[in-house]
Amino acid sequence: MRMIKSAVVLGLAAGIGFAGTIAQASDDPIATRQAIMSSVGAAAGLGGGLMKGEIAYSPAAGKAAIATMRAASLSFGDFFPAGSDQGNTGAAAAIWENPDGFSAELAKFAEATAKASEASGKDGPADVEAFKAAMGPVFGSCKSCHETYRKKN
Repeated sequence: MRMIKSAVVLGLAAGIGFAGTIAQASDDPIATRQAIMSSVGAAAGLGGGLMKGEIAYSPAAGKAAIATMRAASLSFGDFFPAGSDQGNTGAAAAIWENPDGFSAELAKFAEATAKASEASGKDGPADVEAFKAAMGPVFGSCKSCHETYRKKN
């Protein structure tokens, strides 16, 4: 039970941290993008742990991961103004070279998170299989976008 509570707290803290960091970093689009991606990374870690059975599944933990991804999908695209391709960023030049393609990827992310949020209902997906069905397409959209629009290490 302690593991479940820890997972829920982690997910909720990621979402709360996301909101607070956005307010502080709104004048720095790179820092804002990094804050959003940090929250997405925390939610992905929680979600992946739930899917793999490394974290005991609870509907609240599933809901926290989905809600964090949903919040990111609604705001992330707003922080790529011209000139924010320079500096300490993992954003690839393809974002500015192919803005329509990037917008299409962002739309896929928003659509996947909207469906996951709807499927999770008020209390979160009932079991891990329902969570996997909801979150799988979200993870797929992340992977698809990163293949083209994230710098390769």
